[in-house]
Amino acid sequence: MTSIAGFEEGYSVLMPVYEKERPEYLKASIKSMLVQTLPCADFVLVCDGPLPKELEEVIDWAASELGERFQCVRLAQNQGLGKALEKGLCYCRCPVVARMDSDDLSRPTRCEKQFHMIKEKHYGIVGGSLKEFVNEPGDRESLRVLPEKPEHIMEFAKVRNPFNHPCVMFLKDAVLEAGGYEDFPGFEDYFLWIRMLKNGCRGYNLQEVVLDMRTGNGMYARRGGMDYIRNLIRFQKYLKEQKIIGYGRFFKNCISRSLVAAFPGKLRSLLYYCFLREKNGRKPHGRSS
Repeated sequence: MTSIAGFEEGYSVLMPVYEKERPEYLKASIKSMLVQTLPCADFVLVCDGPLPKELEEVIDWAASELGERFQCVRLAQNQGLGKALEKGLCYCRCPVVARMDSDDLSRPTRCEKQFHMIKEKHYGIVGGSLKEFVNEPGDRESLRVLPEKPEHIMEFAKVRNPFNHPCVMFLKDAVLEAGGYEDFPGFEDYFLWIRMLKNGCRGYNLQEVVLDMRTGNGMYARRGGMDYIRNLIRFQKYLKEQKIIGYGRFFKNCISRSLVAAFPGKLRSLLYYCFLREKNGRKPHGRSS
């Protein structure tokens, strides 16, 4: 059982950023963490490679706003999400860590509610629901709501990612005990969650929306192409080797997801929107509860 001592230290925020991020998105994302009803005690920003002047100006602003709470970790070269998060996690000072991406918007009570579930209910990882948007929050009726309780989360993980990575909060020790983030393009978080769950970590998903996620940034375009398909099959092999799924589920997952990944980006985005997201209370096809 992971130790939960040290809650009085609060929580760290772990956010990566790289050169292609838009400065206004980064600033808005950081602002959404500055207005949390439970403020962070530590903010770790990982610069994944050199950044342009406009992003550096936002970083200077963040440093002035956060003061001693702010840490800027710089990687000499772009190394990808998994390596950036693994590096940044080492700098997190608190036992609890809230993940945040550089273009999303956390809702004000997000961290307070997640921190409560970890501290009082002894969960090792707490996710939440998110609402997608393109230009402004609320411009799409597209939700990603995941199974709430531990007994349903592992079952769901056989088919799809059981946590929304941009809005998870977790025990740092639970991540480290599972081996931490590893370089697995497209599946860094999914790979980590599986190892944490197999290691005895209890997961929970808040059913309310805690974060607005920006999707008009090529997100679905990155979930396609031959490299993605190769990593997809490699990940499904891992699930089969760990006896999380059998041969039937392995072939079903590989075929269905490879077909989607082979579609053009715009069509792939439409498929996610129509079949894998909730809209106005309607459950997407294939969601287990």
